[in-house]
Amino acid sequence: MSGSSPENKANGATQNKQSLYFAIGLLVGAIILGFLGVVFSNWIFPLAGAIFSVGAIFLVYDLILKAGATTSGVSLERNQLKSIISTMDDALLVYDQNFKVLFLNGSSERLFGLKSADFVGKQIDPKLAENSVLRRLVQVVFPSLAPSMISRSPSGKYPQVVDLSFDDPYLELRTFTSPITDESGNLVGFMKIIRDRTREVSLSKEKTEFVTVTSHQLRTPLTHVVWGLEAITKEPTLSPEMSALAQNAYASAIQLREIVEDLLNISRIEEGRFGYQFQKMNLFGFIEEILKPASETARQLGIKILFDRPAEQLPEVTIDPQKLSMVLSNLIDNAIRYNVKNGEVIVSAKKLSDAPYVEISVRDTGIGIPPEEVQKLFVKFFRASNALKFATEGSGLGLYIAQNIVRAHGGSMRVESELGRGSIFSFTLPVDTSLIPPKEVPLEY
Repeated sequence: MSGSSPENKANGATQNKQSLYFAIGLLVGAIILGFLGVVFSNWIFPLAGAIFSVGAIFLVYDLILKAGATTSGVSLERNQLKSIISTMDDALLVYDQNFKVLFLNGSSERLFGLKSADFVGKQIDPKLAENSVLRRLVQVVFPSLAPSMISRSPSGKYPQVVDLSFDDPYLELRTFTSPITDESGNLVGFMKIIRDRTREVSLSKEKTEFVTVTSHQLRTPLTHVVWGLEAITKEPTLSPEMSALAQNAYASAIQLREIVEDLLNISRIEEGRFGYQFQKMNLFGFIEEILKPASETARQLGIKILFDRPAEQLPEVTIDPQKLSMVLSNLIDNAIRYNVKNGEVIVSAKKLSDAPYVEISVRDTGIGIPPEEVQKLFVKFFRASNALKFATEGSGLGLYIAQNIVRAHGGSMRVESELGRGSIFSFTLPVDTSLIPPKEVPLEY
């Protein structure tokens, strides 16, 4: 029977309709996920939206750009799909493997100041960046030409997520680039979703600047308060009551100064200017130096602290000793603070057998963490509910700072915990220096 029989035509029309329904569903899902990304300031949602859109854009390419529909019903659905794409808040750009523009939606026209009808079918060349009218579009297609570019995804992995910053006028964009392939898997082009993040980035920067300025203004008077209270606590003529009051005030001032310093550190980390100074270090010596002051604190609280030193020598690691000491000190301090009477803290280090990393762990016999709260531990200002009851003081910033320092070293952090039985906090450090990020970059907004 001929391929053009009424039955085959009906089947083809049904398949086209199903494809169009599927494409519409994908695009609606992408729009919803993109909206969630704006609400929660998290690029994971628009990244998922970009993944949803890959299939939809392929169908757009196949059904709209190739104009393959034949029935009035499918034509109507195709027009509905095109309408959804054209009214997306995010800019959408589709081009082939030779960088010839295949499609621009309405948001792209507004973002780049171009008309789709005037530009579809034209090839984008890096040399066009010299043209002030086309420069922004060219810089988005070729991100290395933009004034500032930060890659948020591994090289060669799709979707490629890139943040671009522009001046005159100020503009912050995040692009999601995915390849488009035909049924045989051959590359036919690329799809870019371009999200305008100028407003949300501006608000985040204003918040960070406010915290930074306020913290700087607090630090100087706080330093004088600490010095003054320290001098008062050493005054021999104070009565026992006044001496105790001065000691408490002095301890509170030190705690407040540490919180201010943590806020300043967070601002520096988020702005990508924490300032790492890497050097080769012997891990055993590094750990033992940190354990010295911690051991005295643990002894006073009735806690045993041990270093489970491995028999084999560990390879040297490239670290910033000052920054990494903040990580290990924080983990040890927490293990001591949230432990029980006559409890233990065991610090260990080992070379991983299946990866080019060493792992440092801090295990305690303390109160543990509720299972539903473990994943929230590295969020700014979060403190576990049982920790709040056990010790009221604390800012909930230490683990957030620690995780970002470890990531800047090319490692990762993890936690295991059993409520009422204790916790194990571990972090890895690469022994291969190529795994350390080449430069410090601002955190994602």
